Amino acid sequence: MILVDTSIWINIFNLKHFAPLDLNKISIWATCPPVIQEVLQGINSDKAFNTIKEGLCALPCFNNPLSLDEYLLASDLYRLARKKGKTVRSSVDCLIAAIAIINDIPVWHKDRDFDVLAEISNLKIHKLH
Repeated sequence: MILVDTSIWINIFNLKHFAPLDLNKISIWATCPPVIQEVLQGINSDKAFNTIKEGLCALPCFNNPLSLDEYLLASDLYRLARKKGKTVRSSVDCLIAAIAIINDIPVWHKDRDFDVLAEISNLKIHKLH
């Protein structure tokens, strides 16, 4: 199972060319509340919004509802990165990383914040090249 970040969904919805993961190794895509929020808030068309919302909500969804533990870990990740001289641009990415760490699942992404978070924590990632 893999947690698919917003950056991947944007590539999929914009039909950009990319080399997907070997789906024989990872058979289930998953999501989490912050990814659903990020994806849906960027959709202009009501029809597309409803279709994508239905599809995302049909995926396995980790940590719904979120507990204080995810937020505390996210703040720890952000602070640790700063202490190590690294910049994380999005606190939402820290929250997504915290969810992935707590559930021991990798994040599939195309967002440099996850590279930084993987450097300073035990976050597992698969990067879209």
